[in-house]
Amino acid sequence: MGKNLSYTAVGLDRAHHRRRDDAWIAGRRADEKTRIVPVWRDRSLISPGAATIEGTPGDTPEAVLLDGKEAQALLAEADHVTLLGLDGDTAYFAADISERDDSARDALAGGGEFHDLRRVGALMAGPEAALLAYARGFMHWHRGHVFCGLCGNPTESHDGGHRRRCANAEDPHNHFPRTDPAVIMLVSHDNPQGNGPACLLGRQSRWAEGMYSTLAGFVEPGETLEEAVAREVLEESGVRVANVEYKASQPWPFPSSLMLGFRVRAETTDIEIDDREVEDAQWFRPEQVRSFGEWGAATPGEKRLPRKDSISRWLIEGWLEDVGA
Repeated sequence: MGKNLSYTAVGLDRAHHRRRDDAWIAGRRADEKTRIVPVWRDRSLISPGAATIEGTPGDTPEAVLLDGKEAQALLAEADHVTLLGLDGDTAYFAADISERDDSARDALAGGGEFHDLRRVGALMAGPEAALLAYARGFMHWHRGHVFCGLCGNPTESHDGGHRRRCANAEDPHNHFPRTDPAVIMLVSHDNPQGNGPACLLGRQSRWAEGMYSTLAGFVEPGETLEEAVAREVLEESGVRVANVEYKASQPWPFPSSLMLGFRVRAETTDIEIDDREVEDAQWFRPEQVRSFGEWGAATPGEKRLPRKDSISRWLIEGWLEDVGA
């Protein structure tokens, strides 16, 4: 599939070689051309009146980035700041203002509204959604690491916000942003029910009513990606798989995952779910999947597809293209 996944291709030079140059960082922060990506309690600043994927009508969502005096005011008040990178000679920083109350947040935000990126990301231009996801992930990490998890001392930001170092004078510890690898897989079979090709989809009880998606799970220590794929499918559905084929990856900063997408072939077809993991799992033929409603827009009782910004949706659409009509 040629379509880029949501939250990928941010398009910035991440300027790794400049992060330890404190004077350069200070100069970019003071530059009126510098653009700031605000984050408030994991929410991103979006153009006012924007539509959402839940079906709220409005204009196409656009990221609101600050520069000039607005940017300087926000940087002065920000709890955490990270250099995101360069677009030509223009620097981009993420700035977190989560400690501000509603009125202080609004005063610093300029013309926009803070939204959960998951409500608007699928409707946005790809590079803008990727930029907001990048900023959101970094600010979430900073807020969760203000104290050292090894010794309890406070930590300080270094390297343009890409490293935190604790204040333990005898044995200071460095902390770097973490990303949790998770596998997500489209399980298919040529003829599991005697009616032609089908894919295996499941649902969890906490999901939106009627939504079915590909199976997924986190990689465990000491485990390869292929082993994680086979284990998760077996644990959740009782199906054994082979031919694990990597397809694509997607940053998923909700809060800090990297989704690694696979297509796999089922070797067995009988389903035995683990109800601690999933509420239901079924084989679906292509025509059944095509009849599903949209996430957030389906009628009561109707099965739904995953969100348009998810790699699960991308994997399902890729399979539908491959099996044809």
